[in-house]
Amino acid sequence: MEKLREEIINKKNNIEKINMTDNSIINLIRKNPQFVKDKIALKNVKVDIDKIAELDNEKRRLTQEVEKLRAEQNKVNKYMDEIKSEERRERIKDMQELKKNLKEIEASLNIMEMEYEKLIYQIPNLPFDEVPIGKDESGNIVLREVGEKREFEFKPKDYMEIAEKIGLIDTESAAEVSGSRFGYLKKESVLLELSLIKFAFDILGKEGFIPVIPPVMIKEKAMRAMGYMERGGDEIYHLEKDGLYLTGTAEQSLGAMHMDGIFNEKDLPKRYAGFSTCFRREAGSYGKDTRGILRVHQFDKIEMFSFCHPEKSTEEHKFFLEMEEKLMQTLEVPYRVLNICTGDLGDPAAAKYDIEAWMPGQGTYRETHSTSNTTDFQTRRLNTRFKSNNPHIKQRMNFVHAINGTAFAIGRTLIAIIENYQQKDGTITVPDVLKEYMGMDRIK
Repeated sequence: MEKLREEIINKKNNIEKINMTDNSIINLIRKNPQFVKDKIALKNVKVDIDKIAELDNEKRRLTQEVEKLRAEQNKVNKYMDEIKSEERRERIKDMQELKKNLKEIEASLNIMEMEYEKLIYQIPNLPFDEVPIGKDESGNIVLREVGEKREFEFKPKDYMEIAEKIGLIDTESAAEVSGSRFGYLKKESVLLELSLIKFAFDILGKEGFIPVIPPVMIKEKAMRAMGYMERGGDEIYHLEKDGLYLTGTAEQSLGAMHMDGIFNEKDLPKRYAGFSTCFRREAGSYGKDTRGILRVHQFDKIEMFSFCHPEKSTEEHKFFLEMEEKLMQTLEVPYRVLNICTGDLGDPAAAKYDIEAWMPGQGTYRETHSTSNTTDFQTRRLNTRFKSNNPHIKQRMNFVHAINGTAFAIGRTLIAIIENYQQKDGTITVPDVLKEYMGMDRIK
């Protein structure tokens, strides 16, 4: 893996330096197609880059032909009234032939553009050089472990054993009503969710996050622009009759909120915190993870999202991770931070960190948070730009970068609290920071 990393870096150093914030993917392909091939291979993705380059060249050639024919057509039309009748008949004949040629070339160009767009959309965001190289989650690197794991005087129980006994979670009734992988939250678990929501918004509000409750159904154009349909589309619920898709995270509707929009540079970063119900098929899930509410088809989540200046996106990404850690530390739940490797990034992300909470009842860590820097991958598709205030910059209009991150995935946070705060008598102590919100200090 390290040898592969060195080869890619050496190839990059031997060509003109590529600025990832200033170039669209097609410009990168034109400059060095092998560089793009090597980068997407690190994400375990195969796309015919040579075919894209071929289509791009032919598309540009045909576009030039179309422009030339249109210019000739306009020139003849302009002087048609001044042409004598005999010459006029010849010109009309020429114009008819020109129109026929133009129509044929435009038809070919339209077909080519559709094929080109289909292929270009299959290219994932290219991972940053500093992202660890790995084929799958086994290549993720643990950066740090935070918080002391509680020493129990008894054998800690799995969250469902505790929650079912005191009536907090009911998956049996949900299975009768909705099928497998659904659950009813009841009694104090509902109050705990509402407390987490209010707590998160109080913390995020102080950092300039604008609270939003977004739509949970969006059009295909918006979903495709966010980059989750080329790979992973089988996870998305599609309402075919209505032409709508159920969102799997508020990121998808928050990002699309400024589709075709233009920010003023002074207004960046623009931060949002969206609370929504989320829907995922969890098609590849099996075994014990499908029991309870760890992997369900419907869950609630608070998602952070930021539109930021391209030069500040790495800094903003680190800030999102800091916010996630702050929320976990305030809850006093032990966790670890992972730097996600290339093969586990997903299409939109150029870099990604996960937080996994310690679950004593299960004796393992479970993912509760994720934050990604998607650079301009989504915003180019959404056509979301900003206008620079610097009059000396040649290109004053450019694409913003987008950062997303979990504040709380409610179900998994409930699991972490139940397991870490369980008591020998089957009750659950409420985390100190939530006691005021809950109006109680113990769930029993």
